[in-house]
Amino acid sequence: MAEGRTSRGPRLDTPRETRRTLVRRPTYDPDTFGVFAEQFARFMGTARFLLYMTGFVVIWVCWNLLAPERVRFDDYPFIFLTLMLSLQASYAAPLILLAQNRQEARDRVIAEQDRQADARAHADMEFLAREVASLRMSVGEVATRDFLRSEMRSLVQELEERESRLAGSADDRSDPAAT
Repeated sequence: MAEGRTSRGPRLDTPRETRRTLVRRPTYDPDTFGVFAEQFARFMGTARFLLYMTGFVVIWVCWNLLAPERVRFDDYPFIFLTLMLSLQASYAAPLILLAQNRQEARDRVIAEQDRQADARAHADMEFLAREVASLRMSVGEVATRDFLRSEMRSLVQELEERESRLAGSADDRSDPAAT
């Protein structure tokens, strides 16, 4: 029964084989196109572009107003100029958006790297703060030089007192007249 289905047409539970097309679709490198879009957007944001565009429009208008009638190609309402400027704008807007999207993606990656670096720095600061606190606690338990000096002075003083008491009691024993 399954064999009968395959003889009538392709099976629905198996994928089709890829078809070879006679005309290949054009391919492009997205990075190359993106770099072009960024360069174009940067150029359009310069004073040089504005000067070139202004010069182009002024020459266009002057030519079509002042040139002899037979060589003019766009009379007064300048419909063709409007069409050219609209065409230029229709291509410029998507290219500028593409450039902005690529910049946003770069900014997102940089922001993520900054966030990770901040997290590492924060962890390092917390670790160092804990280490400093433990060192402070350890130093608090260590005898300082001044503390040792004062303890040594009091021990020396105590020994001197004992020595003087022992010397005094020895003098009392050796002196029979004292008894």
